[in-house]
Amino acid sequence: MKITSIETIPAKVPIVPEFVIKGSLGLHAESPFVILRVHTDEGLVGLGEVSCTPVWSGEDSVTASHIIHSFLEPALTGEDPRDIERLTAKMRRKVAGHPFTKSGIEIALWDILGKSVGLPVYRLLGGAVRERVPVKMSVSGRHPEGAAALARFAIGKGLTALKVKVGIEPAGDVERVKAVRAEVGPQFRMGVDANGGWSPRVAIQTIRRLTEECRIYFAEQPVAPLDMQWLVDVRRSVDVPVMADESCYTLQDAMALARAGAADILSIYVGKGGGIGPARKMAAVAEAAGLTCTVGSNLELGIASAAMAHLAMACPGIGAEEFPCDILGPLAYEHTLLEQPLPFEGGATWARADAAGLGVELDAAALERYRVR
Repeated sequence: MKITSIETIPAKVPIVPEFVIKGSLGLHAESPFVILRVHTDEGLVGLGEVSCTPVWSGEDSVTASHIIHSFLEPALTGEDPRDIERLTAKMRRKVAGHPFTKSGIEIALWDILGKSVGLPVYRLLGGAVRERVPVKMSVSGRHPEGAAALARFAIGKGLTALKVKVGIEPAGDVERVKAVRAEVGPQFRMGVDANGGWSPRVAIQTIRRLTEECRIYFAEQPVAPLDMQWLVDVRRSVDVPVMADESCYTLQDAMALARAGAADILSIYVGKGGGIGPARKMAAVAEAAGLTCTVGSNLELGIASAAMAHLAMACPGIGAEEFPCDILGPLAYEHTLLEQPLPFEGGATWARADAAGLGVELDAAALERYRVR
């Protein structure tokens, strides 16, 4: 089997009001993507997805399509798509950076491999360690009443954990978290996510206050990913687990964080690390170091959400029961561009066991509706 071409389809899908994100990185109300079809000479087509949010990843739909057609497609044409590890390394050598773009192709290669042997991707990763993946809500950095309303939405969807966006302004951050805690009650699991918006001093002071007054149970990326020692200092000074997100892109990042004692939890992405395979390796590093992981998100659509579900179902290094994952695509968009949305029930999602590859198919009409021309 050989790769014959890679088709790129830019799309932009509005986020439903409950998931519009306001945080230290600004407002996120609409998400751009590039949908991929990797074609082969045997008729199998692999589906991939590139998240193109420049403020977060530095990649947009124009650069993603350019990198694919100018560099990655020529390098991969004629190759066997089932040689995923080798082709991932080839992409890494061909172009520096652009992990979300490379991830879109890597996801499609897993889809082809699964379809070629009639197995879902999580089986190819070693089989299920859990049947369902618990999910947590991300509550935007709105005014306290608006944040409380989002918490009510989360409870109505059966979610049993959430995180509140902070890192905007300390006093407002505290009031927002207090309002959410009052809404969900004392036993509901609630963390905070600063997206690197605090200085080390403010992070330590604010996390201590939120721990005492609001009973938060983790703090995600409290400081900017500039100096790993900042995370170390915060972790040593607070009484809740610290999660690394923006500080953890690569396998080497995961190893350095573990060595430095900078985090208790790693937030790994299918997109951020360059694909399912690299994310799986990062989870293995965390497991070996006695840490744990969650699957983070920058609000992927249906294809990448399915890839995230396969990863979380198969990796023991992902502690989804203690720190639920951010696989929010099934809830976040007007449409996920899939014929059958990823299942979501009881605060959890999962990948289909009765379908090969990623187990998803594109909705042609929806893709045409949201396509960017």
